Amino acid sequence: MNRNFEFRKPNSNLKMFLGAGKPPMFGDYEAQRHWQEITFNLPVKQWYFNSSDNNLQYWGLDYPPLTAYHSLLCAYVAKFINPDWIALHTSRGYESQAHKLFMRTTVLIADLLIYIPAVVLYCCCLKDISTKKKIANALCILLYPGLILIDYGHFQYNSVSLGFALWGVLGVSCDWDLLGSLAFCLAINYKQMELYHSLPFFCFLLGKCFKKGLKGKGFVLLVKLACTVVASFVLCWLPFFTEREQTLQVLRRLFPVDRGLFEDKVANIWCSFNVFLKIRDILPRHIQLIMSFCFTFLSLLPACIKLILQPSSKGFKFTLVSCALSFFLFSFQVHEKSILLVSLPVCLVLSEIPFMSTWFLLVSTFSLLPLLLKDELLMPSVVTTMAFFIACVTSFSIFEKTSEEELRLKSFSISVRKYLPCFTFLSRMIQYLFLISVITMVLLTLMTVTLDPPQKLPDLFSVLVCFVSCLNFLFFLVYFNIIIMWDSKSGRNQKKIT
Repeated sequence: MNRNFEFRKPNSNLKMFLGAGKPPMFGDYEAQRHWQEITFNLPVKQWYFNSSDNNLQYWGLDYPPLTAYHSLLCAYVAKFINPDWIALHTSRGYESQAHKLFMRTTVLIADLLIYIPAVVLYCCCLKDISTKKKIANALCILLYPGLILIDYGHFQYNSVSLGFALWGVLGVSCDWDLLGSLAFCLAINYKQMELYHSLPFFCFLLGKCFKKGLKGKGFVLLVKLACTVVASFVLCWLPFFTEREQTLQVLRRLFPVDRGLFEDKVANIWCSFNVFLKIRDILPRHIQLIMSFCFTFLSLLPACIKLILQPSSKGFKFTLVSCALSFFLFSFQVHEKSILLVSLPVCLVLSEIPFMSTWFLLVSTFSLLPLLLKDELLMPSVVTTMAFFIACVTSFSIFEKTSEEELRLKSFSISVRKYLPCFTFLSRMIQYLFLISVITMVLLTLMTVTLDPPQKLPDLFSVLVCFVSCLNFLFFLVYFNIIIMWDSKSGRNQKKIT
């Protein structure tokens, strides 16, 4: 597909949504609107099935039941304001300034009700930092450009699932384990990609049960947790449990294995490696699936075992980062937007390792560049990225937090120096890598928006963005696993959530 990015004025700011105004699909804006149309006009049993009224090839519903219920709730409000917005069949491709305002308002309301309160409460619960730092931390998290651009520009409700996940983190970190489990179950039942965070939750809670003793309080807690999870899933899926085929059809829609190893240009290992060796064409699909599972499982296994053996709030947060990043890099059918699932737990450790967290969040936003340019969101992405970077530099003085101790690499360095006494350059090396990374990202961004790619390589810049981002992510995977594996058992001096 020939891609020619230019500085140009869009015909309408409605065109900011990918594919908006372009039949037959009309873009992601239409996807969210269409789900409201379907859930409002069709019986629950028809939501996930192909029919004359519900063509699954036209933005068929492929998220769990909570997303469908949310769409239905929004549809009732839309019906009250303007029934044309959700009229069956005739509303396809509907665009207007009023409807765009309505849809963005639904995103903002979801933020205000779920995501923003969770961020504020999380920052209020941070120990060993001043009130001023807590406010600054909350501001930096809320200014993270990736989530803003995707939810308000590309148009998604990622803040709902991420908000529920954050409430889950708060719950289990504060020993409100049942409430935390319930919140995380809601996150999974809103977007299935929250499975990226599921293993750390499972391992942390299992570790707590082991610590309490499986013959006493630990067993009671385990039973309570199991009942909470089962009850929450049953309530969410109740309309789809009436028939076996209903349940299976929803699962088929949620996990479309037939789509292959990856789609489009995503900054994970498979898409990057496919440039040199066409593994998607060489290997059968079932082999791709097995290979993807093995790499994902092996890359996250050490951190999960450590969390079970030594459950702690700090270890839980870092394991969330490591596991989500492993899923993003190695799992099957990853989307560009899935990097937000890694970015959320990185935001949670922003006050602990501000330099590395800021760097990662900049790279994660850069990895979305091809998607953002499709949506003509270049200027908003530049402005929000600069605002976020300035906020982090001002709030945390990140360039002063690059010592081995500040980077949480002192234990690792001491271990290495036992065998290599000359290993004293780690902090300096990371600073140079940061500089190289930022310069590369800036240059690639400028090249992408100002130059035409070669005719024979129309996706050159998109591929380069993905490849550079993937290299950065692999570095961060190693870094976060080092922190986890070399972390002291007590962690008394680390900031924790109460």
